[in-house]
Amino acid sequence: MSLARLIGDFVRRHWQSYASSAVMLAGVALCTILIPRKVGALIDGLAAHSLDQHALLVGLAQLLGLGVAIYVLRVSWRIRLYSAAYKLGVELRTRLYARLSSQGPAFYQRQRTGDLMALATNDIDAIEMAAGEAMLAGFDGTLTLLMVLGIMTLGVDWRLAAIALLPFPLMAYAFWRISSHIHTAEADALKRFSSLNDHVQESLSGVRTLRALGLEQRSAQQFAELAGHASAASLEAKKWEAAYEPAVGLTLTAATGLTLGLGGYLVWQNELTVGALTSFTMYLGQLIWPMFAAGWVLSLVERGRAGLARLQPLLDAPLTVEDKGTLEEVGKGALKLDQVSFAYHEQEKPALDKVSVTLEPGQTLGLVGPTGAGKSTLLRVLLRQATPQAGRVTWAGQPLEAYRLNALRAATSWVPQESFLFSATIAENIALARPGASRAEIEHAAKMAAIHDDILRFPQGYDTPVGEKGITLSGGQRQRVAIARSLLADSALLLLDDALSAVDTGTETRILEHLAELRQARPERAAIIASHRLSAVVGADRIIVLRDGRIVEAGTHDELLALDGWYASQWRYQQLEASLEAS
Repeated sequence: MSLARLIGDFVRRHWQSYASSAVMLAGVALCTILIPRKVGALIDGLAAHSLDQHALLVGLAQLLGLGVAIYVLRVSWRIRLYSAAYKLGVELRTRLYARLSSQGPAFYQRQRTGDLMALATNDIDAIEMAAGEAMLAGFDGTLTLLMVLGIMTLGVDWRLAAIALLPFPLMAYAFWRISSHIHTAEADALKRFSSLNDHVQESLSGVRTLRALGLEQRSAQQFAELAGHASAASLEAKKWEAAYEPAVGLTLTAATGLTLGLGGYLVWQNELTVGALTSFTMYLGQLIWPMFAAGWVLSLVERGRAGLARLQPLLDAPLTVEDKGTLEEVGKGALKLDQVSFAYHEQEKPALDKVSVTLEPGQTLGLVGPTGAGKSTLLRVLLRQATPQAGRVTWAGQPLEAYRLNALRAATSWVPQESFLFSATIAENIALARPGASRAEIEHAAKMAAIHDDILRFPQGYDTPVGEKGITLSGGQRQRVAIARSLLADSALLLLDDALSAVDTGTETRILEHLAELRQARPERAAIIASHRLSAVVGADRIIVLRDGRIVEAGTHDELLALDGWYASQWRYQQLEASLEAS
C-alpha cells in the first residue's frame, strides 16, 4: 500500500476532523490575505489625506481583530487535526502489535527486537507526521498560495503577478531534486536508528554478561560507532532539508527584485498607487509560507514513505502458523502423534522422524534423550509453534489445525526451558493466566511448585517486584514461579520442557509429589515432562527415549531399565553422580 492510499483511506474515515480543520484553515488564509489589502487601503488613505482619526483607529482595530482571529483559528485547527492524526499512529501500532503477537517463533528467528521497536516508534512517527503535519502544511500552503495569487492577479495588478512568478519553475525543479535525495537519506537514517536501537536493547538485556566478560568498553565503542552512523545519516537528511530554504530565498528575492522594478516603473507612470505596490509586496512576502510549506511537506512525505516502506513488509508478512481453525474448545480425548516428521528449514536432517505417540487423558508422558534429540521440537509441534511436514497430530479426535489457536493455548500450560517473568510482582506473575485468581489460589499454586516458603522470605512477600525478566530471582526460583503460573492456569495439558533443571533434587522430588497430588485431584489432566534428569520422569506412565528425532526406546521406568539400553545406562550414571554429590 502506498503512503497516499494509506492516508487517503484514513482521511475518508475521519473526514469530519479534516473537513473542520480545512474550514478553519480557510478562515486563517482569508484573514491573512485581508491584512495586506487593509494596510494598502490605510496607506492610500493617509497619502491622500482622506482618512480621519476615527477611521484610522477603526482600521487598526480591524487589523488587530484579524490577528486575534488568526491566532484562535490556528490553535483550534492544530488541536483538531493532530487529534485525528495521532489516531493513525494508534491504528498502525495496534496493527503491528496484533501482527507480531500472532507470529510464531520462526518469524522472530529472522527479526531483531531493536528493529521491531524502532518500527513501532520512529517509523510510525514518520507516517503519523505525514498524515498530520504534512496534510496540514500542504492544505494550508496550497490554499494560501491560490488565494494570494488570486488577489495579486485580480485584486492588485496581473502584470506584477506574471513577472513575480517567473522564477518559480526553477524553484519547483530544485524541490524535485532535493526531495529525491531526502527520500534516500531518510531511509538510511531510519535504518541506522534501528541498528542503534537493536544494539542498546541487546546491551541492556545482556549487561551482566558484558560485565562478567569485561566487554563494557567494547560495547561502548560499538555504541559510539552506531550512534555516529545514525547521527551522520540524520545530518545528511537535514542537510538536504536545509537546501529548501536557499531555494525559497533565492526565488522570492528574484521575484521581489522583478516586482519592485516593474512596480516602481508603474508607480512612476501613475498606473499604480504606492499603497497597491505596498499591498503587492506584502502579498509577495506571504508567499514565503506556501514555499516553505511545500518544502516541509515534501520532507515529511519522503520520511513517511521511507517509514512505510520499512513497516509494510511486516504488516504483510504471512503468519508462520496459520490460525484457520474453527473449533473454539478442545474436547476430552487422547492426544496422538501419528508418524510425525519435522525439519527446520536450514537443516536437512529432520528434528523429528516418524514419531508416533499416544497420550490419554490423565496420563503422564516422559520425554528423555541426549541434547538435540528432538524433545523441545516435539513440544513445539504440540503447541503449534511448528507445523510438521509429514504425519498428523490429533487431540480428542480432531487435528490440531481444526482448533483455534486461542483454544489450544487455553487448553495447554507450557513451562519452557528458560522461564520468562514480567516486570511485576511475584503474585502478578503467578496469576498471569488467571488475573482474577484470589491470593489463596495463588499461594496454593506456589506451594505446589515448592516456591511458597522462598516467597515468604522476601521482605514484601508475594508483592515483591521481580524486576525485568525476573532478574531479582535465582534461576530455580524463576522456574518454580513459572511452574506455579502453569498450575494455576489449570489447563487440560501440562508441558514441562526441562523446567526442573535449575532446582535441586530435593525440591524436584517435592514438586513431582505435588504434581502427583494434583493428578489425583484432577484425573483427566495430562502431562508431558521433557527432561535431561531421568529422576523427573520415573513416575511417568510411559517414557520415550528420543535420539536424532526417532523413538529408540519406550516403556515404563522399570521396562526401560530391563532393556539395558541408553536409558538404563544414563540412569546408572546419574544415580552414581547423585551419590557422589551427596557424599
